[in-house]
Amino acid sequence: MTLRDELRRSEERFRSLVETAAMPILLLSPTLVVLELNLEAERLYGRPRDQVIGRDYFRALGRNTEGGFTRAGLGQALAGRPVRGIEARTRSPDGQMRVLLWSATRLLGADGRSLGAIAVAQDITERQLVEQALREREARMSSVISTAPDAIITIDDRGLIQSFSNAAEKLFGYSAGEVIGRNVSMLMPSPHREQHDAYLDRYHRTGEKRIIGIGRRVEAQRRDGTVFPVELAVGEVKFGDVHIFTGFIRDISARAKMEQELHQAQKMEAIGQLTGGLAHDFNNLLTVITGNLEMLERRLGNAEDREVLKEAQEAAELGAKLSNRLLAFGRRQPLNPQPIDLSALAAGMTELLRRTLGEPIKIETRLAKNLRMTVADPGQVENALLNLAINARDAMPDGGRLIIETAEAEIERQYTTDRGDIAPGLYVALTITDTGVGMSPEVLERAFEPFFTTKGPGLGSGLGLSMVYGFVKQSGGHVRLYSEPGLGTTVRIYLPAREDRVGKSDRAVASRAAGSAQGETILVVEDDRQVRKVSVRRLKHLGYKVIETSDGSTALAAIDRGEPVDLLFTDVVMSGGMTGIDLAREARRRRPELRVLFTSGYAHPAVVEGGMLTENAGWLAKPYSTDILASKLRGLLDR
Repeated sequence: MTLRDELRRSEERFRSLVETAAMPILLLSPTLVVLELNLEAERLYGRPRDQVIGRDYFRALGRNTEGGFTRAGLGQALAGRPVRGIEARTRSPDGQMRVLLWSATRLLGADGRSLGAIAVAQDITERQLVEQALREREARMSSVISTAPDAIITIDDRGLIQSFSNAAEKLFGYSAGEVIGRNVSMLMPSPHREQHDAYLDRYHRTGEKRIIGIGRRVEAQRRDGTVFPVELAVGEVKFGDVHIFTGFIRDISARAKMEQELHQAQKMEAIGQLTGGLAHDFNNLLTVITGNLEMLERRLGNAEDREVLKEAQEAAELGAKLSNRLLAFGRRQPLNPQPIDLSALAAGMTELLRRTLGEPIKIETRLAKNLRMTVADPGQVENALLNLAINARDAMPDGGRLIIETAEAEIERQYTTDRGDIAPGLYVALTITDTGVGMSPEVLERAFEPFFTTKGPGLGSGLGLSMVYGFVKQSGGHVRLYSEPGLGTTVRIYLPAREDRVGKSDRAVASRAAGSAQGETILVVEDDRQVRKVSVRRLKHLGYKVIETSDGSTALAAIDRGEPVDLLFTDVVMSGGMTGIDLAREARRRRPELRVLFTSGYAHPAVVEGGMLTENAGWLAKPYSTDILASKLRGLLDR
């Protein structure tokens, strides 16, 4: 075989390869005239070879093309600098728009002389359609995840966080950038945090599903260290050997609190019905006993026998008093309701309480003037105040302070949403606060139960608080007990208010203050989301500018940023380690002129060690009305 034959066969093989290629191929001369094109190029452009070869590339093939090569770009290829990734959109003979990715490079002859350029295209139409569909699907999923009310978190099979939704950021207090790539156990309290990797490992080894596919109550932990209940459901997706887990997390703190309060209310109701029924039957028995004892008294002449009879009668009287207390708890005692001025009643009891409690207990009174009247049995109110004062004395064996307050309290419907035993409306409140040892959560939960007491044998019957509870509920009111170990105890009694007053209306004065904001900015610090939402809404309604935060550290960060803050409005007892008192001290250290308004349902700030900051500071008990809030704010801001 001669050299000429070998060259001819080589050219034929090359032409055969070009013709059968599944991509368009063009050969262009140095002047950009089409020298050759393969069958795929003919099919794409819909023009036979004899109408293209010998013609200028742009005239022959550029009419139905958007984008693609430019003369300068092909000139670069002819100069030996390959051009790649040039996107062009070409309409094929069937009317479909095809997307092509062109590349061009110089074609050299055997002597090294440039013969022109070869251009090759890759059809990426289907790939682009798939990519567009994936982008649209991802955008839809991203929209769903970003707007879903529940937190959504995805992790890989090592437990590392892959995505973190907007709701998750709000729920846990982290930004997505702070958690992605870290182990999801960081969102769990101990001991689950330390055991999580073992859970995953066991699932990979055994396939045992404990949470996947179901909703389950577990505990989670926020950035500030707060542990709270959530409902968790987990989904799983497999990509080959890779596992992706998606967690759907719902905060059930409000639901858990509502269930706990409902359970407590139902328990108290059941105990009340039981004790009330027993007391009623017991009174019937006592009637028989005391009646017979009276009959025996007429017949007995022996002094010793009459002494025995007297002891029996005294025991029966004690039994009657015990029965009456049980009836009070069961809301079945006979009452003598009358119009009462709570402030006047409390003032009249003060001297008696001082003598009863003794010198180590200092009594402070903060009694509202012109208070609305309420209708209740004055004797029962006095008994309740005396019982609570004695309980406070027992909680302060080394002495302390007893604070008696009266005020109006408007309980709004939103506050009652999660509290089934409270009706919205206007009340007058009698609050008794001590600086004693306080109660543990376990004691607090059972404090109103009959016969439950933490006092030693012979020191208490356990009926004092239960009697107060029953009397107040029977009078259409409510009792709230706030206490923490070391912070003392506050008992707040709400009795329905009447429209009439003893004197001039305080509410009218407060109403005039409402809406009188003068461009001030209030920094609100409240860890309860629902309470914070109501507070912010009220303040904005009054015309104030509001900076909203959920904990002390965030509030201090706002102050450090130089935010214009005229008044700090903070809860006293908050999660996360920093109390409102701590926050106020730190804020005053940065801005000594800052005014502070404390609020809490727990003990009055005076009972907190170190006391409340007294200069340019005030106190507002929960719940409170908008008018009272407005009055408190203006009272501080106008100083």
